Amino acid sequence: MIYCVVPEALESELLEKLTAYYAGDDNVTVIVDRRTGDRRNRRGTDGADPAPADPDLVKQRETRDRRRARVPGDFPAIDR
Repeated sequence: MIYCVVPEALESELLEKLTAYYAGDDNVTVIVDRRTGDRRNRRGTDGADPAPADPDLVKQRETRDRRRARVPGDFPAIDR
C-alpha cells in the first residue's frame, strides 16, 4: 500500500486531482495530513495539547544504549 499524503493547506487544489489520477491504481491511497503538532511533546495519551518545554521534565527523559553489554573482564595475554 502506498499513501500519497496531501498537506492540509493544499487539500482544496490537490486532493481531487490526485484522487482522480490514482483512481485506477489499487495500491495507492490519497490522504490528507491533519496533524497539528509534534506527538512527542504531549504529556499523556489522551491527545491533549502539547505541554510547554519544562526543564524538569526534559531532565527526566532517559536515553538507553540498546547495544548488548560487553562481557566483563580482560582479554588473556597473547604470547608473541
